[in-house]
Amino acid sequence: MSRWGNKYVIGLTGNIAVGKSVVRQMLQHLGAVTIDADGLAHQAMSPGAPAYKPVVETFGQIILNPDKTINRAMLGSMVFSNPMLLEKLEAITHPVIGGAIDTLVMRAKQKVVVIEAIKLLEGDLAKSVNEVWVVDASPKSQYARLTGKRKMSPDDAKRRIQSQNPQEEKRAAADVIINNDGNVEQTWQQVQAAWNKIKAKLQPKPAPDDTQPAAPTRPSKPATPPEPATPAPAQQTTPPAPQTPAVTSGTDAIDTSEINVKRGMPNHAEIIADFMRKETGNDVGRMDVIMSFGQKSYLIAQHGDAVVGVIGWQVENLITRADELYVEDVPQKSSVIYALSESIEEASRELQSEVSFVFLPPDSQERAAVFVQAGYEMTTIEQIKIPAWREAVQELMDEGTLVLQKRLRDDRVLKPI
Repeated sequence: MSRWGNKYVIGLTGNIAVGKSVVRQMLQHLGAVTIDADGLAHQAMSPGAPAYKPVVETFGQIILNPDKTINRAMLGSMVFSNPMLLEKLEAITHPVIGGAIDTLVMRAKQKVVVIEAIKLLEGDLAKSVNEVWVVDASPKSQYARLTGKRKMSPDDAKRRIQSQNPQEEKRAAADVIINNDGNVEQTWQQVQAAWNKIKAKLQPKPAPDDTQPAAPTRPSKPATPPEPATPAPAQQTTPPAPQTPAVTSGTDAIDTSEINVKRGMPNHAEIIADFMRKETGNDVGRMDVIMSFGQKSYLIAQHGDAVVGVIGWQVENLITRADELYVEDVPQKSSVIYALSESIEEASRELQSEVSFVFLPPDSQERAAVFVQAGYEMTTIEQIKIPAWREAVQELMDEGTLVLQKRLRDDRVLKPI
């Protein structure tokens, strides 16, 4: 049992660049609420956040960028080559992160919670979870991901890989091992099979039948337990999509009652790819969408049986970002956009997101107006005052991009000090 009582908590770990975040995203698709402990550590060191001042006082002004944010690359190069410095950093950040994790787990509406932490097994967190999942990949895959996607130098990549505890130690402590050396579909199948076992475990047990007479009891040696049943083949379980009721906010009513929004799953990849291809003219294939499922979620809007809209979005470190929007040019397109915005907001609140950002191309003023009616505001990098939010927007911002913002919670987990 986890220390959080009524929650079933998965501790997700693995060494750098094995694909932990991909597996965490897949578990979110399946209905878990997920927490990125390492992302919380980043937020905890933002200017004004609880760990910022102690970290700067410990490591000096040299770790600061010109804008007074902490240069994580510099700090990382210092601590990962010096165990004593790493211990000092963790002594500052771990209590802050632990408090934030407690808050997020206890207020989660979902039964299953996933905590991703690269140092899960090295601290006390592993003793607090119900299951330990280890994501595994070869050093060759780790190196390729660090030098490719993360653009590390070869020397830095080798140093980061070698500085961590051997992956064999993590595998030895695992209840579930997910191999992430193959393609995304193979990873998805492993995650889904392990998820289905948890769902079966959490199913309410049937009440005893009191109408049958109790079997007589007699002293005897304990019965030999039956052989465990062979589990049925894994079947995909789609969590219910957010509902989109008719809404009447703003100066004019936007009726969404004829628009049905459902949560996209990997088995919808062909449908999503076909719609993107039709709307953009780009050569988008099923595997392109499958690959994207390791990073983001999709919502599909339908009018009757016809797909009329798709939006791609993600919740990362309590920040929602929607950076793909495809809408068919139909009379109901404002209703489609409104319904998708409402569905993203509802799903984001369930994942405890604190703010939602939407990114649109420069020529999307008409679409932007619908988001404004849904409660969003146009914003710029300069107007975003919370460093973690500003950085999240900068990651996806291209020149001329329209950015819209809607705050979803007034209370923040990592409150400024």
